Amino acid sequence: MKDRIRAGFAALDVDAAVREIAEARLLEWLEREEFAPYRPQLHALVESGRWEFLLDSFYRTIPFGTGGRRGPVGIGTNRINPYTIATSVQGHVEYLRRRFGGKDLRVVVAFDCRVFRDLRGLYDPARPNPLLGMGSRDFARLATEVYAGNGVEVVTVPGDGFLLSTPELSFAIRHCAAAGGLNVSASHNHPDDNGAKFYTEYGGQPVPPEDERMAEAVEGVETVRRLDFSEAVSRGLVRWWSEEEHAAYVEANLRCSLSPRARSATIVYSPLHGTGRFTVYDVLSRAGFAVRLVPEEAEIDGSFPAVRYRIPNPEVPDAMEGAVREMERTGADAAMASDPDADRIGLVVRTGEGPRFLTGNEIGALLVAYVVEKRRRTGTLPRRPFVVKTGVTTELVAEIARRNGVAVVGDLLVGFKYVAAVLESLAREGRYGSLEAGPEDFLLGVEESHGVLASPALRDKDAAGAALLLGELLSEAKDEGRTAPELLEDLYRRYGYFAQASYSLVLEGVTGLARIEEAMRLLRSAPPSEIAGRRVLERTDHWDEQRFGPLLSETDRASRNVVVLFLEGGAKVTVRPSGTEPKLKIYVEGRGTYEEARRVREEVRGIDLATAEWLLAGLGFRVARPGLLLSQLVSVENRVDFCERFLPELAERLERGDPGLESWVEERLRGYGKDPRHLVAPGIAAVLEDERFRPHAARLRELFFLSEGG
Repeated sequence: MKDRIRAGFAALDVDAAVREIAEARLLEWLEREEFAPYRPQLHALVESGRWEFLLDSFYRTIPFGTGGRRGPVGIGTNRINPYTIATSVQGHVEYLRRRFGGKDLRVVVAFDCRVFRDLRGLYDPARPNPLLGMGSRDFARLATEVYAGNGVEVVTVPGDGFLLSTPELSFAIRHCAAAGGLNVSASHNHPDDNGAKFYTEYGGQPVPPEDERMAEAVEGVETVRRLDFSEAVSRGLVRWWSEEEHAAYVEANLRCSLSPRARSATIVYSPLHGTGRFTVYDVLSRAGFAVRLVPEEAEIDGSFPAVRYRIPNPEVPDAMEGAVREMERTGADAAMASDPDADRIGLVVRTGEGPRFLTGNEIGALLVAYVVEKRRRTGTLPRRPFVVKTGVTTELVAEIARRNGVAVVGDLLVGFKYVAAVLESLAREGRYGSLEAGPEDFLLGVEESHGVLASPALRDKDAAGAALLLGELLSEAKDEGRTAPELLEDLYRRYGYFAQASYSLVLEGVTGLARIEEAMRLLRSAPPSEIAGRRVLERTDHWDEQRFGPLLSETDRASRNVVVLFLEGGAKVTVRPSGTEPKLKIYVEGRGTYEEARRVREEVRGIDLATAEWLLAGLGFRVARPGLLLSQLVSVENRVDFCERFLPELAERLERGDPGLESWVEERLRGYGKDPRHLVAPGIAAVLEDERFRPHAARLRELFFLSEGG
């Protein structure tokens, strides 16, 4: 077996040191008794020669990144499983002991609805797999046993009918005066992913250098101490989060109301099978809105069966299809959705031209304008009002605030933990940078990825508070005979037009991580001189310690792995690796007058695609424009496959009139993801006028669900 493993890894084109680490860890899992339940699957992987998959499973211990671990559930050190969860929690205990000394400790443990079912088909279904059927609740029970085994009291929920969302966890930590918290969740990721996300005593995720101190404690774990769950309960080390405490969380959101009588908007809401059923729905209902759940997405189900692509992310319009259908069926004014841990909000509104999806930037701008302008008109602005946003969130937010005499903290790194850190700094010291204020002066925190914080009673984004304010905003607009898009048009006339575009390059596995690092290196060492015909006037590197201060830790270095390019004409391009997924993310914003809106939109989209092309070319990929237009859920490797192999194969089968074309397409694209024909439809639309495909345009439109104009 050893020789076979060594030979298999030796055939891979990766650094020898990486192969050696993977080999040693794989052999350890094959030999140690505690990993015996995984041996049948590991033997199957070795026998079938799945060397790249085995390498990726064992070449490292899944990183303890910005506040926790997140990734695919699976077998190995680079996967989420009982071993990586238990060691994470033991490390968290060690960190808390160092931070708080000998005092009694209490933590809050939350979990979402995920259950591992191997939907990706990575393991042998004919052999035993101890991970099958293991869900977030199981990982949370394990975490509770580790906390209790170390004498730490746990506040949690049974999970049989009620789940704690991410924002309610943040509230609970503060409400219970806990030393920290844990959420077992992978937010909006694929249903077979999971994670352990840790929280501080103030209810936010740790920021540098505290996150690195926590990571170092996790890496130093040698022994995990556990106490059986039933024993922990009987000893009083576990107590349940009560209905009264949940009601206190709901009330904290209701106190954010600015128009208690504005309730005319009718709302369809989907929790996307997740925890928002207990937060967004409860808050909207208690506030008096006419709100209807999407029936097929209301039940808690961690496989997200009714959601397109099984990606329950309200940032993605496709994820809101069910809510939009219900809105159209019932004649409601708006459709809202939240991701499974209920911290992101999505919004689609009814207009005379049909449903209109609002981006996170549009939601943020509308809400900031609503809160700032309404409180200014009613004379209820606090003494030192301020709003907070991340650096990639639209500058329209800052423009609205400043023109109304409201301070802005607007250059934060990506991640809502930085918004929380601003509030905590103001609570403890009365100052953040040059801003002197307190949490009582806080108006709103927003980020482009559909995150909104309305209440200073918690320290993470919350879809519930956002939904309440959106409901009031939409009601006031309805009463005036206006729509949300018309409100946006009014903002653009008064404050200027801002357009945004974003692009994600999915680069998976060991080689993907190296490519992401190489792309960032290229941006620093040999940046483009122009993008889409516009000169690059300035480059800003957040690793620049003279400009942005000293790097506090390796986690700080990771968070600050951001490069910004300022282009001729005023456009800004920001590039960074995702902190939670194997992606390189591109953000583009341009601005102009209201009359220049169309030109600005076209320019921004062109810059977005041109930046992606430049990065791909630097990594040695040639991806034609149709490949760039595929859904952003599709990996770079599959984009290359689509252009270089799939399209020629499709043309050949069309030419010979293959009667099994539909089943071939489904099977051929299966590796692209769930609903693969929808994923590639934009790329197909782009080649309909190609001479190879023009004679078959009608067949292709039918096969890939394209309208006559698409």
